[in-house]
Amino acid sequence: MALINKLVICGVGLIGGSFALALKNKGEVRHVVGIGRTQAALARAVKLGVIDEAGADLPSALAGADFVLLSVPVGQTDAVLESLALHLQAGTVVTDVGSTKSDVFAAVYRRLDAHLASVVPSHPIAGTERSGVEAANAALFEGKRTVVTPLPENDPAAVEKVKAAWRACGASVVDMAPQDHDRVFAAVSHLPHLLAYGLVHDLAGRANAELLFSHAASGFRDFTRIAASSPEMWRDICMANRQAIVSELDQYLGELALIRSLLLADNGDRLELLFQEAREARTRWGEKTLFDIRDI
Repeated sequence: MALINKLVICGVGLIGGSFALALKNKGEVRHVVGIGRTQAALARAVKLGVIDEAGADLPSALAGADFVLLSVPVGQTDAVLESLALHLQAGTVVTDVGSTKSDVFAAVYRRLDAHLASVVPSHPIAGTERSGVEAANAALFEGKRTVVTPLPENDPAAVEKVKAAWRACGASVVDMAPQDHDRVFAAVSHLPHLLAYGLVHDLAGRANAELLFSHAASGFRDFTRIAASSPEMWRDICMANRQAIVSELDQYLGELALIRSLLLADNGDRLELLFQEAREARTRWGEKTLFDIRDI
């Protein structure tokens, strides 16, 4: 018996499409309906086999749905929840994939106060710099983590259904409070994206940009890969989590100031020690991630 009978995906792009494909491949969903900004994009998703049906309107799409996935830029969450509230049936489980969670909590309490038992925020720690339904990949979540940030009012059965869906996609699941989530990902996700965007933007604006990019190799490519991500999505993430991100920027600016002072002081020994400490920390993290996700 499939975990989900009727799945409605609001936003059939990389994440939403990958969620649908993963569940389809595991036989854990019977019917997938997509809702999006354009019928052309939904038609493409149907043609690719990502969804089974393009929702003509919200009332018909949500009728009989037992699971709804919100896969939209976090800046659109409030408006989408407001629309859903008019047609969402009692007991339908709702989750999201937003990279920020405090703002999602606020939107849920504001728009879906009658459905708090069944709205379970989540965030899959997976993705690529590509976007759109063409980038959807059934294996995207394999071996990755998904953070679930349950509401105090959640029905345990709804929480378990959301966790079971992510596990069916191949992900391991961890619980986290929304404020902790936003602080953690400001440091390890949002800040790196800002750094990548900032470096590329800086170099692209220089008079010798063509010369610089023509000599950029694998190190530059690896460091800046994420600067090819969706600007709309990352604008919304940064604005939603701006306070935590500013704190992380301040911390990082302090680190850059230290490195700058070591260069000015011609202190190669201390610079090497800093590099060595960073290398060891990176190596420990790289080795640890090979095992941690499998053990959860």
